[in-house]
Amino acid sequence: MAKSNIPAEYLAALGGEDPLVIQKQAPLRLKKLLKGRSEKELATRPGRGKWSVKEVIGHLADHEVVYGCRLRFVAALDRPVLGGYDQDLFVTRLGIERATTKELFQSYASVRKANNELVGRLDAAAFDRIGLHAERGEESLRTIVTRNAGHDRLHEAQVERTLAAVSAMRRKQAGSKRR
Repeated sequence: MAKSNIPAEYLAALGGEDPLVIQKQAPLRLKKLLKGRSEKELATRPGRGKWSVKEVIGHLADHEVVYGCRLRFVAALDRPVLGGYDQDLFVTRLGIERATTKELFQSYASVRKANNELVGRLDAAAFDRIGLHAERGEESLRTIVTRNAGHDRLHEAQVERTLAAVSAMRRKQAGSKRR
């Protein structure tokens, strides 16, 4: 039996809620956060070394593809090896700057829909199947799903913080121009 290697911060972000429900509702929650925001605002980094909202959405789109592969490998294969990846290299090398935030969000939402449909088709025994993560070791499908739901919540909070920081920066810049 695989140990649950879900970080405490992911579990805390879930607040005891059902990970499957969190994942189904994530695109709607993100869409509400993005509503009415300009592309310039979404592409603004809140500080040095910090991702813009656009970069977070790009990361979520890329991560959703990786997550979907992991789901499929574990559900269908016997103890498959699951590779890790460098999320920063994905953000810098996969052309996020040549897409709009809306396009990145649509990619994320469509792949999430397909992944949710897959999870809904699986029988209960599938969630006990094990994959061998290259960095974390044995992980059950249940752990992978739960971890991903926590990942959703942490990035939603990051989007909220980033939007607040960018808004504060814009207000400060507007105040400086009036002087």
